[in-house]
Amino acid sequence: MSIEIGETNSGYEPIDFVLFGTLGDLARRKLLPSLYQLEKANLLNAGTNIVGVARQDMPQVDYAAEVKKNIIKFLGETFCEETWQRFEQRLDYVQIDMKQPEDYKQLCEHVDASRTMVCYFATPPSIYGDICQGMNAANVIDPSVRVVLEKPIGHDLVSSKLINEQVAEFFNEKQIYRIDHYLGKETVLNLIALRFANSIFATNWDHNCIDHVQISVAESVGIEGRWGYFDDAGQMRDMVQNHLLQILSLVAMEPPTTLDADSIRDEKLKVLKALRPINSSNVGVKTVRGQYITGFVRGEEVPGYLEEPDANEKSKTETFVAIKAEIDNWRWAGVPFYLRTGKRLPNKTSEVVIYFKRQPHNLFGDSFTTLPQNKLVIRLQPDEGVEITVMNKIPGLTSTGSMDLQKSKLNLSFSEAFEAQRIPDAYEKLLLEVMIGNQALFVRRDEIEQAWTWVDSIKAAWDSSNEPPESYQAGTWGPVSAIALLAREDRSWYETKIKRSK
Repeated sequence: MSIEIGETNSGYEPIDFVLFGTLGDLARRKLLPSLYQLEKANLLNAGTNIVGVARQDMPQVDYAAEVKKNIIKFLGETFCEETWQRFEQRLDYVQIDMKQPEDYKQLCEHVDASRTMVCYFATPPSIYGDICQGMNAANVIDPSVRVVLEKPIGHDLVSSKLINEQVAEFFNEKQIYRIDHYLGKETVLNLIALRFANSIFATNWDHNCIDHVQISVAESVGIEGRWGYFDDAGQMRDMVQNHLLQILSLVAMEPPTTLDADSIRDEKLKVLKALRPINSSNVGVKTVRGQYITGFVRGEEVPGYLEEPDANEKSKTETFVAIKAEIDNWRWAGVPFYLRTGKRLPNKTSEVVIYFKRQPHNLFGDSFTTLPQNKLVIRLQPDEGVEITVMNKIPGLTSTGSMDLQKSKLNLSFSEAFEAQRIPDAYEKLLLEVMIGNQALFVRRDEIEQAWTWVDSIKAAWDSSNEPPESYQAGTWGPVSAIALLAREDRSWYETKIKRSK
């Protein structure tokens, strides 16, 4: 059945969605296609308008054509002309130089002061303060306005505090939505349900039953033309400080009292505060950093990091990080959390692997000298799902009467279990939550600053050592030292065998 623009299934009031940086890469690739998908799912309120803001002089018709071109490019066969006709009616465009406060007066002509305005800052964080000052000069800020801040918020604790202060001068914490798109992934959201809705996990989720945890976010791509940006950030700031620590805090947090935003974020903050510091005294045995050299990814030769376009051949920036993190609280005493992330690795994959402790006594020595550990694998991408490795008897008869075992996997693939449903992109979920006004999936200021405190200590220890990152060949799983990080405790990384992603 066709849906007219006047019909809606949304349960929230109409808003003006103002997208600063609407012609930038993030808006083109993710934000506007995600808003289009919400339109297609009939989840945008009938009265909601989308106002694109950029400094280029562009007629409205050209802006709409540009948006359509990018939606088709990044969504491909899922593009629907009927949906586009509805979506196009919502689009508006205003030219603003975001560093010129007087330009923001033009925004008043494109928004309705009587309803909620959501402002997404898809711009460099260095101009968040400029945007806030411009909006204030135009007198469009009131207590109903919500602002979405894209990562990274700063490059260390000091710069993060500065940016947060600039925004806090005009908006209170209840109005600020700091986005980390990993928190919108279905399998990350499922962590809460998996842990707290299933007694089989809820009662076995501590140091008594769990041996260790691995969190891996692997990328097969290199720098992709962003050498200048990435060399200033590095893999620690770009991935560990936000994505990996957010996943770790969800895996390790105590049960929240409710599912409201602050209850969840309070428990995540406690985990970050309990992380054992890593500094000059222990950085050598707790961390590994690497930098890729020439190698082969999917059969194609790729250049090393220092051979990428615009590279500084003396750079010591890490493209790979492995960390043994420890949480100093009752639940996780003695349970290491191994974090790993890098570029130019064999596969693009993100996963959490929970290794349970071995059985104290082995009754099945004929099959296994040492019984393998049960594993719970939570696949975040690309094949979202949950997998449990258990021991099973091999069917059949034996002349000796022995019981032979084999490892078996119980696999819940989201794409197979929910094949009738499209798994939404993380940004779709998060954009919808902003419109609804739910902050549960967004990061509070004290979380970000606590994460920076922990990360800054590691970065300072690396800098003081003055040692270069260890080389690893592109297409491998990182430096040899990353293997040793686990091997010295008789453990090894879980290596995923997946279909090659595009």
